[in-house]
Amino acid sequence: MAHQFKSYIDGQWVTGSGESEDENPADLAAPVGTYGVLDAAQVAQAVDAAAAALPAWSLGSPQQRADILDRVGSEILARKEELGRLLAMEEGKTLPESIGEAARAGQIFKFFAGEALRIPGEKLASTRPGVDVEITREPVGVVGVIAPWNFPLAIPAWKIAPALAYGNTAVFKPAEIVPGCAWALADILDRAGVPAGVFNLVLGAGRVVGAALVAHRKLDALTFTGSVPTGRTLLRQAAERGLKIQMEMGGKNPLVVLADADLDKAVECAVNGAYFSTGQRCTASSRLIVESAVYEEFAARMQERLAKLTVGDPLQSGIDIGPVASGPQLDTDLSYIGIGRDEGAELLFGGEQVECATQGHFLAPTLFAARPEHRIAREEIFGPVAALIRADDYEHALALANDTEFGLCAGICTNSLRHATHFKRHAQAGMVMVNLPTAGVDPHVPFGGRKASSYGPREQGRHAVEFYTTVKTAYTAA
Repeated sequence: MAHQFKSYIDGQWVTGSGESEDENPADLAAPVGTYGVLDAAQVAQAVDAAAAALPAWSLGSPQQRADILDRVGSEILARKEELGRLLAMEEGKTLPESIGEAARAGQIFKFFAGEALRIPGEKLASTRPGVDVEITREPVGVVGVIAPWNFPLAIPAWKIAPALAYGNTAVFKPAEIVPGCAWALADILDRAGVPAGVFNLVLGAGRVVGAALVAHRKLDALTFTGSVPTGRTLLRQAAERGLKIQMEMGGKNPLVVLADADLDKAVECAVNGAYFSTGQRCTASSRLIVESAVYEEFAARMQERLAKLTVGDPLQSGIDIGPVASGPQLDTDLSYIGIGRDEGAELLFGGEQVECATQGHFLAPTLFAARPEHRIAREEIFGPVAALIRADDYEHALALANDTEFGLCAGICTNSLRHATHFKRHAQAGMVMVNLPTAGVDPHVPFGGRKASSYGPREQGRHAVEFYTTVKTAYTAA
């Protein structure tokens, strides 16, 4: 029987004022379940509950916070196969990738369990005799969490865990197409002993639930991952009311392949970065910039490698690429494939929907030979579509890599220490990979980009303290 996923407000499960279907993108005839849709008044109740719970939680024992987060992490890790299966059914990621994401979410909660006991501070001497100076970090307050659908366990984890670790309360609004993963996280937090109101889950459409969350006057901070247009709208709203905001948005990440690279390794980096997780990663290698001397050979090897990939049901073994996460996203992918053809880009592989045993949103991995000015080489598609671009030499490749409004991640495949070192310094991105896929980061180090990709302090690792706390300076005369 399909599950009914509920919201979680002030320690209680809430059905909502309406109901919507939770689609299975690999089998449209077998939905994952249904979920209750909240209205603006119910969202307001969630924010009010978070505000009421804030004093006791923020001033309470950091050991309590650490213990709760550690229990959450332990349960996620113990149930990673079960949670991974839910994720694969709901979002379409292959089962091994989904289980890996669940494990990462568990590791994130455990990392921030430790950070709850390591909130930094300083004690300095004043310039005035007999005066001490203390610099401490305090919770920022009620944190709104708006997360996307492409990593429905890991991204909420790296937002919720630090929010709670540093003494904030949280209201979590997930993407509409992944209510099940959000419900599973809320259920685990509830059973781990999170006090009523400290964590709240609100399900529903962004135009209603998200808007009500951001507009609430008791909200102190907002962390958002999603599209550039939505992010820019939220930034304007935050600026009008002085709301602290952190945003991770789009990417059009380059992977540079130089003539001295190990081409076998470079092809694997490109395929992993561009097509795994169905290309639905903000760190995906959507621009493959290849030095002219090896361009034809690399293009041929890519086509051979893509022909060996299997598209299908993400729960089956031997599947490399699952379905696109939703019908609207599939329409976007197909639209950009049409745009690429219309603009004169050469379709080297794929470009068509794939017939499988069940009706779903299946799309073949697609590779174009493109020019830098083509829209498919400039705009984020967020699907299994990559553009192959020719570069004259390293300097030209670097210029092409930086010729984008985005700056999340950049990669290079080379055996030259000189070029690798220069690229790490001069790539205009928040993260740089050398002989690695652009997608795939560790949970204990900063995540974030530059330009239109990110705004505000970094996420993940110890740098998360910059967003989730505020600094206080106190002077004491002896």
